[in-house]
Amino acid sequence: MLVLTRELRAALYAQARSGYPNEVCGILIGRSAGATAATRREVVLALPAQNLETARAADRFRIDPQDMAKASACARAQELEIIGFYHSHPDHPAEPSATDLEHSSPWGGYSYPIFSVQQGDTVVLRSWLRHGDGWTEEIVIGGDTMATIRIPSPLRHYTHGQNEVSARGDTVRALLQDLVHHYEGLKPQLFDSDGELRRFVNVFLNNDDIRLHAGLDTVAVDGDMLEILPAIAGGVSFPQWRAQLQQQIPELDARSLAAVCASDTKPVLIDVRTNEEWAQGHLPGAVHLDRGYLELRIETLVADKQTPVVCYCGSGVRSLFAAGALRTLGYQRVHSLARGFAGWKEAGLPFVQPVALSDSQRRRYLRHLAIPEVGEAGQAKLLAAKVLCIGAGGLGCPAAIYLAAAGVGTLGIVDDDRVDESNLQRQILHTTARLGALKTASARIAIEALNPEIKVVEHATRLTAANALDIFAGYDLIVDGSDNFPTRYLVNDACVNLQKPCVHGSIFRFEGQLTVFWPGHGPCYRCLYPAPPPAELAPSCAEAGVLGVLPGVIGVLEAVEAIKLILGCGELLVGRLLRYDALAAQFRELRIQADPLCRYCAPAAEFPGLVDYERFCASEGHAA
Repeated sequence: MLVLTRELRAALYAQARSGYPNEVCGILIGRSAGATAATRREVVLALPAQNLETARAADRFRIDPQDMAKASACARAQELEIIGFYHSHPDHPAEPSATDLEHSSPWGGYSYPIFSVQQGDTVVLRSWLRHGDGWTEEIVIGGDTMATIRIPSPLRHYTHGQNEVSARGDTVRALLQDLVHHYEGLKPQLFDSDGELRRFVNVFLNNDDIRLHAGLDTVAVDGDMLEILPAIAGGVSFPQWRAQLQQQIPELDARSLAAVCASDTKPVLIDVRTNEEWAQGHLPGAVHLDRGYLELRIETLVADKQTPVVCYCGSGVRSLFAAGALRTLGYQRVHSLARGFAGWKEAGLPFVQPVALSDSQRRRYLRHLAIPEVGEAGQAKLLAAKVLCIGAGGLGCPAAIYLAAAGVGTLGIVDDDRVDESNLQRQILHTTARLGALKTASARIAIEALNPEIKVVEHATRLTAANALDIFAGYDLIVDGSDNFPTRYLVNDACVNLQKPCVHGSIFRFEGQLTVFWPGHGPCYRCLYPAPPPAELAPSCAEAGVLGVLPGVIGVLEAVEAIKLILGCGELLVGRLLRYDALAAQFRELRIQADPLCRYCAPAAEFPGLVDYERFCASEGHAA
């Protein structure tokens, strides 16, 4: 075993590259406890030496005797010894050649590292020991590099039942060599007679297939995770493998699982069936994660590996193997549902019949379907959702277009204005060709061009106390992109009266604000601003100006909060106000609280009704 620190390895790599296309060579000085393959040789110094084979320097080397004498003196002075000799192979594998065999006979008991330099760049290191008329490969490890190797269940009897073991090595090859050095029974399972990885064995480093990198020579660093996934079950038959898993993976019957789901220790339910099977019905609260994507996505869905997880499929077979895979990944509390979804239905237990997406919708929303927090169920929620946008201006335009792109099924737009040339600097739904058109009509054209399935409802009218409640009643939530205080107070009061959440945004020159007002869950707009400011302290965009891209930032964030509300995921900006300073490129978050004496949203308050908001803002603002 050759111990070579990362720093020394980097220096030797650099020497091998600098000599290309010629061979370089040198002497290793360190500590050694013997001359067998199991001997640990720790390199302390690597001394470059002159190659005397100048005539054929590209494929031969011979160390200068003076360099040998200097190395011997250096070793004695430090109470060390010469433990090996290294050289490079330009555009040749890191394996001993016939010439190496011919000239290395005096070197028995020494390490013989070879650095393969391909095209002057890529360097591969392998070390060898002279063994009679042949060579034995030596394990090369980094003195400070420790990685964890996950062992699949069919191979765990070679590691005394352990599902994870530690190994040292700066490359995948070195890690595996260290592994089979300590667990010799694994060697024929992983390597063929030539010392190469068997073709039916897959190896992943930190979830990446090593074939996407440098294969066995992929560099590893301290703390890495190496995972072995054999294509066969260690030589056992499918029935034997299944029997082993049934002994290792606890199974729950349908009624036992129902009882567990009703308790405080409710597990995460993973449905590993296909999309077609999921569309036929699933357990309440289950998450769909097709068996083919399980290992790739489970850690984003369930980060804590102590979380109880129950896998299920159609009949209980695929889920057993899925649970076994999760065990391999380190999940400790994994169960399988006996007899699967069929057993659940036969027990007369309730299940959910999801809304099926069309093929066209699957293609359009493919990236949403890949997110566990969205998936088909979440996309169905978006398609069924009804969102009202107040205004088709700077904030309403980006919010509406992204909600439409996300698949929000019904978008209402309230605006009585027409497209003006000054709008085009920031209101991205409108175009020069539609100057003079109603903003609601212009917005509808842009939205339907992007997503024809979206139902756009035009409310080409001014929002007033007389029509607000009727308009709001047909929507699930409100996105407020208004640019004046009378409308903001009206939107707030109507939402409080109807108990509808409101995503609120506002902008001024280079600054923006964003929050969510949700009656019963946090403060309302009146809690934050009991009275409007006077007109001279709150000029409109027309008076004060606004950076054209700023509404895009705040409007898109409004769309994000609206989607989170629809999906029921994430931490909403309820009771929190997000401030964005474009000049400083900074976001700041402020905590806001509900006013226990608020006349509109306090628990004991009797709703005072909608008022004349133009008059309210004029009188309150003047008084302020």
